[in-house]
Amino acid sequence: MTWSAEQYLKFEDERTRPARDLLAQVPLEDVRNAWDLGCGPGNSTELLVERFGVTGVHGLDSDDDMLEKARKRLPLTRFDKADLEGWAPPEPADLLYANAVFQWVPDHVAVLCRLMQSLRPGGVLAVQMPDNLGEPSHIAMEEAGAAGPWSGAFADGRVRRAHLPPPSVYFDALGPLAVRVDVWHTIYNHPMPSAQAIVEWVKGTGLRPYLAAAGADHQDAYISDYTARIDAAYPPMADGRRLLKFPRLFVVAIKR
Repeated sequence: MTWSAEQYLKFEDERTRPARDLLAQVPLEDVRNAWDLGCGPGNSTELLVERFGVTGVHGLDSDDDMLEKARKRLPLTRFDKADLEGWAPPEPADLLYANAVFQWVPDHVAVLCRLMQSLRPGGVLAVQMPDNLGEPSHIAMEEAGAAGPWSGAFADGRVRRAHLPPPSVYFDALGPLAVRVDVWHTIYNHPMPSAQAIVEWVKGTGLRPYLAAAGADHQDAYISDYTARIDAAYPPMADGRRLLKFPRLFVVAIKR
C-alpha cells in the first residue's frame, strides 16, 4: 500500500499534536542516536531535531513519497527506507520514537520487544498509536465496505487492521526489559469544518486501504457512501462544525 504525503499533511497541526505530547514524556536531555520510526513526511522528525539537534536524529519509513517529502523538509537529516517488521538500528539507540505507525505493523508487540533490546541501558522507546477502530469514522468504513458492488473485497474483515491490545499487554511484554513503563490514553477532540473535512482527514491514513480494496472503478462511489455515513454520524455543533473524537494510545518504556 502506498501513501500520500500531500494528503497526510492537510491536517499537519492536528497530526503533530500527539507527536509533541509523546515527545514531552521522553525523559532524555540529549541523544547521540535517535530514530523516528515511520517518520512520514518529517513533521515528527522535525520535533526531534528541534529538541536534540540534527546530528543524532535519523528518520525511517517504508514509503518513497513520504521519504521524498521528509528529505526536502529536513535536508541535513538522514532518512532511511526500511520495513519495521525486520529493521533494527545499526548500533544501540538512545531513543526509538514512533508516532502513529505501529498500528499498521503485524504482531507489533513482539516487534516492540525486539526493538526494546536494541536500546542502550537507559534508552527510551516512545510510541503513539491511534486507538479509534471503535469510532464512527472507522465503523463507517466497514459499513460502506459491505454496502456496494465492491463488498466482496471486504469479506471476512480482510481489510480491517487489528484492534490494539489492552494496556496490560504492553506492561507484561515490555516490563521485564524496562525499569519503567508508562501506558496511557488521550482523547483528542478535533473541530472540523464539515463532514467532508473528516473524510479528507481519514483519506490520509485509515481510509487508504479501503479505497485500494474498492478499486479505481468504485472509489468515487465508495467515498460518496462513506461521506453520507460520516455526515450522519457527526452532527453539526452550534457553529456548524463537526467534532471528530480521536482516541490515541501512548507507550513510553525505559530500557533496563
